[in-house]
Amino acid sequence: MKKKNRFRKIISISMAAAMTMSLAACGENTEDKQDAVKSADGALGAYEETVSCTVGRSTIANPKFPDGDTYEDNAYTRYLKERLNVEIKDEFEANGEDYDRQVSLAIASGELPDMMRVGSKDILDELVENDLVEDLSSVYEEYASDGIKKIYDSYDGRCLETATYDGKLMAMPGTNLDSAPCEVFIRQDWLDELGMDIDPDGDKCLTVDELGEAAKAFIEKDPGGTGNPVGLAFVPNLTAGDYSGSGHTMNAIASAYEAFPGSWLMDQDGKVYNSSTSEGMKQSLEKMAEWFQEGIVDPQFGTRTWDDITALLTNGQLGIAFGPWHIPDWLLNNVRSMDPDADFSVMTICDENGKVNVTHSNANSGYMVVRKGYSNPEVLVKMANLFFDDIVNNKNLEAEAPEVSEYVKTVDNTARPFQVEINSYTSLLDDYADIKNCVNGEITMDEVRTAESKTIVESVNRYLKEPEKADVTDWAKYTSRMGGIELIESLTEKEQFEWFSPVFFDITETMKTNSADLDKLQEETFVAIVTGAKSIDEFDSFVTEWKERGGEQIIKEIEEIVGSK
Repeated sequence: MKKKNRFRKIISISMAAAMTMSLAACGENTEDKQDAVKSADGALGAYEETVSCTVGRSTIANPKFPDGDTYEDNAYTRYLKERLNVEIKDEFEANGEDYDRQVSLAIASGELPDMMRVGSKDILDELVENDLVEDLSSVYEEYASDGIKKIYDSYDGRCLETATYDGKLMAMPGTNLDSAPCEVFIRQDWLDELGMDIDPDGDKCLTVDELGEAAKAFIEKDPGGTGNPVGLAFVPNLTAGDYSGSGHTMNAIASAYEAFPGSWLMDQDGKVYNSSTSEGMKQSLEKMAEWFQEGIVDPQFGTRTWDDITALLTNGQLGIAFGPWHIPDWLLNNVRSMDPDADFSVMTICDENGKVNVTHSNANSGYMVVRKGYSNPEVLVKMANLFFDDIVNNKNLEAEAPEVSEYVKTVDNTARPFQVEINSYTSLLDDYADIKNCVNGEITMDEVRTAESKTIVESVNRYLKEPEKADVTDWAKYTSRMGGIELIESLTEKEQFEWFSPVFFDITETMKTNSADLDKLQEETFVAIVTGAKSIDEFDSFVTEWKERGGEQIIKEIEEIVGSK
């Protein structure tokens, strides 16, 4: 929810006043459209004359461009010009919160680029309410490829619905897969050294107590040889609103008690509640407090930062890490770089019935919008067709567009002018099936559907050929896919997931003013309970105070919104 408040945090009082005037002015002029440029028929029909399109560009510090390439001039933008005759010009470029500030300034001035990414629903709400963006309903129906429509349909309407207002599609939303569960990565080389088999049945699911026993053994035996081992380490904010952001949090533990911090769920009586205030949350905090007293949880809990915990992993003090399936690619690879013998088994936490409790993610991840009055709004749809259907499914991409093929393998996705991801709900397991089947010799490399998957196959094969001498990148790709995603596939096939569906992902009026205060109250209370500064009995007082300080009003607002749908 914090990200969704960013828009209003960014705009100062003076800017807000300017925005009021500029919005009115912009609304008066947006109907004066330029003449549209004709294009050939079809989802990828090229334009007869070059179409210029200005974009707001979200960047990162190191996109790994080849020498001479830029965000405005790179393999993707050149391919767009070649295939569709669309020329990209960056109106502004910025990274992180600086990008959000640029978006806010553009809105306040009424000078929007032709297309841009907006990161949160409340910003999209503002744009729609003030008639600043194009209705894309007709151009989506006319120009979206069958492949793009199939991708969105795989979410059963949950994705497009987030960008639909009064039946009108006002943006193309990015998709967001269910990334659950939060996984547990445990130093297998340490387990081997200690002669421990923590998963005798081989289902890769640990109970909370089994996890505690592994952490306790690492503390007592110190297989890292540092003299100062740590069992379990967590960042002070303890929880994350989704599994993708669950690194170094207690989400995996909370889920064993059917608690999903931050999620808005509905009970059997039709009453909305926040899972951070649930009985399951209380039980999980009680277990954490017990572990803290036993020394299993880091004695410096409450003061460790993300970087501190990462350092514990890389220097051999900590052998258990929590996070989404892909942390070997960008976190645990640092451990492997420091210690070539480091290896991780991938597990997850189950409840007392052997079920792995998970919630559905928000099906949306950001939006691409078109400025009201832009001459060719269908350009956005054609771009989506090119980048997320044509390129992705072109098995001859390396021969037909070698420069683009190399970009797919090595350059960050922000290089694309279409700056949200559009992937099928089943794409994670679909891609993994290709990788696994190719590695096992069941299909050929030519039968692997995507260029990225082919690259993963090559990495996995290199790792399997000589594991002891494998490059860190190859080890990471092997561990994240053949470990992290394989676990998700296995749990799916065994029907071991117990799914819970949040009823609300957006932001209400009271959230805009009260969420920061409620988040602070939650964080301070949870840390105090775990460290023993407060007893577990005070959790009930926290719930009461949480409701009094705006939580109850937020629930009423959500119930009203959910009821209206």
